Amino acid sequence: MQEVVLHVYDVTNSDSEKTNNTILQINRIFKDRIGIGGIFHSAIQVYGEEEWSFGFCENGSGVFSCPVGKNPMYTYRERIVLGETECTVAQVNRILRELSREWPGHSYDLLARNCNHFCDVLCDRLGAPKLPGWVNRFANAGDTAAVVAENAAVKFRQAKTEIVNASRVAYRFMAGLASKNQAAPDSLGNSNQNRGSPTSQGAWFKNIIAAGAKPSSSGPTPSQDTDDGSPPVRRQNSTEQSTRL
Repeated sequence: MQEVVLHVYDVTNSDSEKTNNTILQINRIFKDRIGIGGIFHSAIQVYGEEEWSFGFCENGSGVFSCPVGKNPMYTYRERIVLGETECTVAQVNRILRELSREWPGHSYDLLARNCNHFCDVLCDRLGAPKLPGWVNRFANAGDTAAVVAENAAVKFRQAKTEIVNASRVAYRFMAGLASKNQAAPDSLGNSNQNRGSPTSQGAWFKNIIAAGAKPSSSGPTPSQDTDDGSPPVRRQNSTEQSTRL
């Protein structure tokens, strides 16, 4: 069994002394007084006097080592024993080689793939407990906020697309109705138009009244049978002839 040790640094690698002092103040307030978290760099020590961590670089692996507690980019804070591992030296070296291939320097992301995430993965491969929550809480909170904001933006774009599509469908429906009305036959359109005007409605009503006041000439009337087989003669026609005579 071999101890797995976490080494924690305050992130003070800015060129601005004011920025570095601000970070130190944030860590004192939010970690030392409140216990929530802060802005930290971390590294893992197992076997020997080297600590292993992860950082950004344009080419090659982002996994690197340095003497324990001697990273020149940051301000050393504390040492925490996480637990023990059953891995041998050879197994640890194999795990580090695998992680060196899996964690290229260009994949570094401040919120989603930083040194603290790497140390968590290394501890998991070693079978040791992961980092305390406060070490990477600010990055995790920032990553969660970024995911929420991205999801909200996606949903907004989807809603906007749906509204535009619905508007297009409604427009096409109304345009289709208009085109159908314009494409109707002229006779039907003229008939509908005449029926809709007051003058045509009055004339149509007068025709109805006049037709009701006169005997109908359209319907059939009883016929007289003839013995010679000649066509039947309508009674209305003979009456009209006698009247004219």
